[in-house]
Amino acid sequence: MYEQAVHPTNNVARGQGGGVVAEGLGKRFGDLWALRDLDLHVAPGTVLGLLGHNGAGKTTAIRILTTLSQPTEGHATVAGFDVVRSASAVRSRIGVAAQQATVDGLLSARLNLEMVGRLHRMPKAQARLRADELLERLDLTEAANRLVKTFSGGMRRRLDLAASLVAAPEVLFLDEPTTGLDPRSRGDLWQMLLDLVREGTTVILTTQYLEEADRLADDIVVLDHGRAVAHGTPDELKSRIGDERVDVKVASPSELVPAALALRPFVGNEPSFDEEALVVTASVRQGVRIIDIVRALDEAGIDAIDLNRRQATLDDVFLTLTSGSPATPEASA
Repeated sequence: MYEQAVHPTNNVARGQGGGVVAEGLGKRFGDLWALRDLDLHVAPGTVLGLLGHNGAGKTTAIRILTTLSQPTEGHATVAGFDVVRSASAVRSRIGVAAQQATVDGLLSARLNLEMVGRLHRMPKAQARLRADELLERLDLTEAANRLVKTFSGGMRRRLDLAASLVAAPEVLFLDEPTTGLDPRSRGDLWQMLLDLVREGTTVILTTQYLEEADRLADDIVVLDHGRAVAHGTPDELKSRIGDERVDVKVASPSELVPAALALRPFVGNEPSFDEEALVVTASVRQGVRIIDIVRALDEAGIDAIDLNRRQATLDDVFLTLTSGSPATPEASA
């Protein structure tokens, strides 16, 4: 058991598990399995990143873990409570910030948070105190009495996150938390989430910003067509596909395949193609010199506009391990 340090406002007894555990979790709609054989072990006070294309199963998993949907197979516990048998206990211990802000635009920021507190059965004075604390923490104090409909997208997103934190949840579920935010607001939100995790909150995060997962997640699960296709820390996943990558930008689409063939002696996997950017990307074997790649491209008559050697990123992991990775030019023709 661990102590929640965000704020001692949730007076419901805590579960025995603290984090999130799922074993063989699956969900079927008719003949279609939206999720299958998902195993999760998320320790208290850590961040799990769930990555995957649209339709990969991320939302289905989140809906089951937040008690909005029941699994067809398997079981899961959140904060030590079974999501089916003890759904009410789970709901009292979690916070959820959906992709679309759910705050009421016709209320002020303060009244939105006070209303959430009252729904959690806080006394009126305690709900107001908690609202003021969160408004200050998310830099919204000056706008506390403004109608939310006048807020910018970033301000609404911060208020929506504040609403999910009113009851000091043990486990926080975030669905695309920084969608639509400018880089500065995104960085501020990242820092606040890291502070919450240091204080003991467990976070499950879905995101399309892979830099976000790299920055925040202690552990990552990559989903593809309802199944987990990879699991590990960001560094482990990047090592799995090769630590270094080379990007070759060519002058025309007709040079993509010849450039990939020229790279073949130096790379450790099949190259991927970005036909819009005219870039071929592949992992580079250890000990390969960049000058040797340049010479091979020149001998093949490839007009390489740019060549970049870099460390692998989670974008590379995502494109390599999921079936939504770019097709070869021949396959897409």
